[in-house]
Amino acid sequence: MTKPMAEEEIEARYQNLYGRAAGYLPRNRKAADAWEADLLRRARVRTEPHVPSVQALEDMLNNDKELADLVEQTIQEALELHPQGIQCTAEMLTGLDIITLIAPPYTRVQENQIFFPMSALFRYMMAVGSGWDLFCRQNFNDALRAILKEWCDFLDSPASRSVLTTEPDGWLGQAAYEQFKLYEFQINTDEPYGGFASYNEFFHRAIKPEFRPNAAQRDPKAVVSPTDGSVVRVYPDARMDATITLKAQPYSLEKILGAYPDKNIFDHGDVIQIFLSGADYHRWHAPVDGVVEYVEKVPGLMFSELYDPVVDKSAGTLSQGYQANVNTRGIVVIRSENPDIGKVCVVPVGITEISSVEIGVGVNDRVARGDEIGKFSYGGSSMCLVFERGKVDFTVPPGDKDIVTDDGALVFVNSSIARAK
Repeated sequence: MTKPMAEEEIEARYQNLYGRAAGYLPRNRKAADAWEADLLRRARVRTEPHVPSVQALEDMLNNDKELADLVEQTIQEALELHPQGIQCTAEMLTGLDIITLIAPPYTRVQENQIFFPMSALFRYMMAVGSGWDLFCRQNFNDALRAILKEWCDFLDSPASRSVLTTEPDGWLGQAAYEQFKLYEFQINTDEPYGGFASYNEFFHRAIKPEFRPNAAQRDPKAVVSPTDGSVVRVYPDARMDATITLKAQPYSLEKILGAYPDKNIFDHGDVIQIFLSGADYHRWHAPVDGVVEYVEKVPGLMFSELYDPVVDKSAGTLSQGYQANVNTRGIVVIRSENPDIGKVCVVPVGITEISSVEIGVGVNDRVARGDEIGKFSYGGSSMCLVFERGKVDFTVPPGDKDIVTDDGALVFVNSSIARAK
């Protein structure tokens, strides 16, 4: 192993990870290191067999030497950033076993909060060059998806409710109530676990209608936000065949729109992308009145993000544009009742642990602005809306189309974000 990197570069690489920029990983790197140390202590004494999805990954690695070597190379490169981290593939696998059987705990110290355990486990592996290659490998990505599915099944179970308590470090305690504005949501404080059957049911909790009024309901030209979040980019003139590069990240509609047969109508159209943090409301709603024309789920990448051998302060945030092109995502095309708006494509994008895109509408369903059309299970994520060329003017601050930001204008479900011209 080569000489460890300087502390300043290690810190810079950590802070510039997408998960860190997006708030999925704690501001305090030492807190993530301490969390991993505890996980690895447990992994080193674990004697139980692998859970089924992790066993499947081990079997795949045993039969694919090239991939197994790449995993080990990534671990060794990551050790240059954190010598006390994962030492070998066996430790990574056992750490994944443990993660599939735990619900994310709450902690009152916000800079130490770790809500995304796989992102925390992979944080240094994702920050090195061989990791970029590894997390783009489709077979490795598919194996991680199966592990996430097993974890999601646990989060759907009653056993996951153990963290839903009113204790100071519980998800229903006063600190969490204030941080996540839980008073806006439908929670039964008189019932154990807030009345929720599982952690995931708590996570995609419904919001009280009075906190998201439909201000544009009577304006036929209005387009409303499908989600809560912050605007990371408004991008005009999105091209069908754009090429993704590191610094300039156009939206490639050919990639984003999956198998939608009429995708050419969006060529040179306009895109708005909204980021959802872990604290945001995670159901999404119809932006226009109309009829659902097309529905698809694209099982893309999950833990891939931009890599630059030179530390770039914008790299983590820039990954949101990149991930819209390659990550797991949904595609819902709605034909607006207002021909001046035309067709609108709603693209919920799953990121890292949050790749469970649940679409709640089907082809030929009629929707009204504000109707719920889907949700994410566990975590934050991203949302793109794609419009036909020249159909709308955005009513949120547009910023620079070549700049992605992590502190853009706040938007909320049912708030106006665009109007037909």
